[in-house]
Amino acid sequence: MSRPIPFGTGRSDGPGRSDLAEVMQKVAHGDKQAFSALYDALAPMVFGIIVKVVRDRAQSEEVAQEVMIDLWRQAARYRPDAGSVTTWAATIAHRRAVDRVRSAQASADRERAQAAREHATAFDEVAEQVETRLESEQVRRCLRGLTELQRQAVTLAYYGGLTYREVAQSLRTPLPTIKTRMRDGLIRLRDCMGVTT
Repeated sequence: MSRPIPFGTGRSDGPGRSDLAEVMQKVAHGDKQAFSALYDALAPMVFGIIVKVVRDRAQSEEVAQEVMIDLWRQAARYRPDAGSVTTWAATIAHRRAVDRVRSAQASADRERAQAAREHATAFDEVAEQVETRLESEQVRRCLRGLTELQRQAVTLAYYGGLTYREVAQSLRTPLPTIKTRMRDGLIRLRDCMGVTT
């Protein structure tokens, strides 16, 4: 049996416009030969529409196959009074092509956003580590500018986590003296670090 000539080739022995509606009815009833005729009649047009939108031949072929499968599965939904088979197939093809382009664009956007987040995270972590090291170095330098007694009191309170009373007990020094050392030491640290109140 010879296969039908694709639609639009100018030959009169292939399915014509009115014949496609009949072919579609047969396809709706599961007729594989009718689907073969429908495929031959519509596949070139479907592919042409898709490739104009998608622009990638391999993806266009994939989408065209999906459209032809949709035509097979949805044949029973076709209504001749709503438009020709060709128009219906063209609409499905165009929608599928646009969906593919949008999907590809969304995927590319997600990948770019993820790469940007990873880059920003890595940069932020490095910047934060550098800043922390610089601040730590500045604090150590400023601590060296304190008297030995001030440095002891500040170190016990801020690095040892002791209260003023515990610092006083640890250094066996009266609490008011510790408070004075702490106040003077913190003022010198603030000035050294350039902190303004």
